Amino acid sequence: MNLKNCRVLITGASGGIGKHLALALAKQGAKLGLVDLRESALLEQQTALKAAGYAEVYTASADLCRSEGRRHAIDTIRNALGGTDLLINNAGVVDFHDFTHQDPAMIDRIYQINLIAPIQMSREILPDMLAQGSGKIVNIGSTFGSIGFAYFAAYSGSKFGVRGFSESLRRELDGTGVKVAYIAPRAVKTPANSDAVYHMAEATKMKVDEPEAVAHFIVDSITKDKTSAYYGWPEKIFVRINALFPGLVDGAVRKQNRIMARFAPKKA
Repeated sequence: MNLKNCRVLITGASGGIGKHLALALAKQGAKLGLVDLRESALLEQQTALKAAGYAEVYTASADLCRSEGRRHAIDTIRNALGGTDLLINNAGVVDFHDFTHQDPAMIDRIYQINLIAPIQMSREILPDMLAQGSGKIVNIGSTFGSIGFAYFAAYSGSKFGVRGFSESLRRELDGTGVKVAYIAPRAVKTPANSDAVYHMAEATKMKVDEPEAVAHFIVDSITKDKTSAYYGWPEKIFVRINALFPGLVDGAVRKQNRIMARFAPKKA
């Protein structure tokens, strides 16, 4: 996909990956519509991008858990850019927790932001893309959406859903000119992670990637028109093994799970 003058709507645009993603897209010549809940962070990001010479940057503060928030985001960015060629569903919530004690409100939020919002944003924007006969929807998933991780049960479940939705919609839209891609990072250094996550990652030797590197991988995957892409080795091969022989992975991660249990919060 050629990103020069491409009209892009990015959710979760002021967060760890989103912030670097916006800059990487701007460098490719894209016109940006930045969506996030935090208006002050969006305006700060817009100012920085414009100061760097990227004039076509617009913002919309919206709560993606609400239908009116999603509609506001799409209408605002579409009106500012004159349409949308690329939707990147990047907004996400992660919570490392013993599931038995996880706050039910947090479970709801994980599924609203990670799964329902991408589905509904895609549904809202799809008629316009079909009418113009072109466009792309990119859903940012996770390795945790192919390998279920202990103490990330709600998060993994939400990302499994995003992967299934992406695959189904891609097949449904075949031949329409609108494409769907699923791009899956592994663990990423972002403010969304708690201190417990980093302590656990150190103890289990879990690799945690810099958001800038992940953002460049996402942009590269988009420009190469990949329908699915996984970041990081050996996670790529573990995804395939888990799909074929999940029982083998159960045994392989048993020791890691016992270590993770020491760090997983036990209170909501």
